[in-house]
Amino acid sequence: MKGPVLCAVDISNKGQDIEVLKAAARMAEMEGAQLDVITVVPDYGMSVAGSYFDPKHHAKAVAETRRLLNELVEQAIGAEANKAVRHIVATGRAYDEILHVARTDGAGLIVIGAHKPDFKDYLLGPNAARVVRHSKCSVLVVR
Repeated sequence: MKGPVLCAVDISNKGQDIEVLKAAARMAEMEGAQLDVITVVPDYGMSVAGSYFDPKHHAKAVAETRRLLNELVEQAIGAEANKAVRHIVATGRAYDEILHVARTDGAGLIVIGAHKPDFKDYLLGPNAARVVRHSKCSVLVVR
């Protein structure tokens, strides 16, 4: 496998992604690859909803998300291993940003959790399903 292992997590899952992070860390270690961890903040931008937020809201949300992501990764794999992880906080739609970062960075593997699937999604949540369908690299879905 060439390239980093990209692990996608949702920090709003309150620790449900700990096993996803552990699986990604194991895969990165086995392959001698860099571990990158991404989470995505919704983009309200120019939408009608965006006009209701303070102009500094997005920067605050990104800073808080980065702090929570760092804590989650440290909780999952430990402080020492966390130092080598690249933490990515993107803005937009989760599946678009995950796929964009994977392409841009030449990820060799995407690791993503399958949480809270709706009946219409049956086995995978909507973000995981889209990543699996559209990724140019291998995808490991952790339940």
